[in-house]
Amino acid sequence: MNRASTKLPRAGEKRLAKDPSEMPVEAGLVFIGHLETPWETPQDCPRNGRASDAICHVHVKEPFREGLASVETCSHLYLLYWMHHARRDLIVQAPSFADSPHGSFALRSPIRPNPVALSVVELLAMRPDGFDVRGLDCVNGTPLVDIKPYFAGTDSIPHARVGWREG
Repeated sequence: MNRASTKLPRAGEKRLAKDPSEMPVEAGLVFIGHLETPWETPQDCPRNGRASDAICHVHVKEPFREGLASVETCSHLYLLYWMHHARRDLIVQAPSFADSPHGSFALRSPIRPNPVALSVVELLAMRPDGFDVRGLDCVNGTPLVDIKPYFAGTDSIPHARVGWREG
């Protein structure tokens, strides 16, 4: 679905010549479920998952539920999901919180050629059709792409930095 805007809202932003949603598909993607959250529009969502204490439900489609074996042993998980309401046509963006424009790949914005989002969530409880978590930032019904365990020892990089964000 083409969600491209007809105008550029901020100075310095650049649009791709063609919206990626209109380009030929190069890989198949199967959604393994969906996310149930309290937010109905992108504007309702928190800026990041850690900004909310809302309990959300991860629904996993029946054919994929066997893949949840041992997930209950994890305290935290990575969820990858498809921001299906996001624009896909901007390659340079001018965020309202930044002093200058930045490339989409230097931002966490859902506006990107492939609107894949990533959140670290806290696993709260298992359910017959999935599990409950805290730490999401997406609209109700967002398609779920994948689930991975979060390994604090290898996934955390305390000295990592984003130079433009540091001033």
